[in-house]
Amino acid sequence: MTYCVAIKLNAGLVFLSDSRTNAGLDQIGTFRKMIIYEKPGDRFMVLLSAGNLSISQSIREILQVEQVKDMDGGEPITIWNAKSMFDAARVLGAAVRRVYDRDAAALKQARVDFNVSMIFGGQIKGEAMRLFEVYSAGNFIEATPETPFFQVGESKYGKPVLDRVITPDTPLDEAAKCALVSMDSTLKSNLSVGLPLDLVVYEADQFQSDRIVCIDDNNPYFRMLHNNWGQKLRQVFDSIEHPVWDDARTDIPLMVAAQRARPLKKITTPEEKLI
Repeated sequence: MTYCVAIKLNAGLVFLSDSRTNAGLDQIGTFRKMIIYEKPGDRFMVLLSAGNLSISQSIREILQVEQVKDMDGGEPITIWNAKSMFDAARVLGAAVRRVYDRDAAALKQARVDFNVSMIFGGQIKGEAMRLFEVYSAGNFIEATPETPFFQVGESKYGKPVLDRVITPDTPLDEAAKCALVSMDSTLKSNLSVGLPLDLVVYEADQFQSDRIVCIDDNNPYFRMLHNNWGQKLRQVFDSIEHPVWDDARTDIPLMVAAQRARPLKKITTPEEKLI
C-alpha cells in the first residue's frame, strides 16, 4: 500500500509520498511513487501514484508520449506542450485509459482489479497553479479553496491533522511540516507505509524547485518531528482532565441529564433465568 498527499496553497504546492510496496508480510519492496516533470521557466508538474504498481508504472511511461486532440483543432496536446494544467490532466487521463484498454481484461482473468489513483499538480506559464486527483477511469477532480489537499492510499490516519491545520493561507513551510506530521501518523499506524519519503515544495510562479528531498531513517529533521510529535501529543493528552462521574465534584461532569435516553440495558432477574 502507500500514502501520498498534495496540498495547494496561495503560496505554492507541497507534495509528499512514501515508497513502500507490499506483496506479503515477508515481501516488502521500495519503489518511488513520485515523478517530477519540469521545464524550467515554463512548467513544473508532479505526479503521485497509489494502487497497483505495474499499472502506475505503465501510466508514467506512456504519459511521456501520450497525446490528446486539441479542442480547437490545433496540434495534439502532450504534457510538454499543454497550455493549461487541465489539458495536462486530460493527457494523464488518456494515458490511464490506454493502460486500461491494454491490460484490464488480462488483469480481470487473473482476478486482479484495475486499481490506481493519482494526484497530479503543478503550474504552466500563463495560468495559476492547479491540483487534480485522477481516478482509475481516467476522470479527475480539482482542488478548491474549500478542499485544498488530496490524499491517495492509506489516507485515514493522516487526515485529521490536515483538516485542523491546512487552509489556503497556510505558509509553505508550515504546510510541509503538517504533511510530514500527517505521514508520521500514518507510518505509526500502518506497516504498509514506509520510508524513505519524497518531499517537494514548490513556490508559486517559479516553474522550478530546489526544495526536493528524499527522507530516510537518518534524516535529522524527520527524526526530531517524529519524537516531538509523539511527546507533545502525550503532554496534551495528560493535560486534559480525567472524566468525573459525580457532577457535585466538578463543573464539567461526564454524566449529565440529557434529552437523549441512555443506552438500552437488559436486566435478567433470577425468575427470568428459571423460565
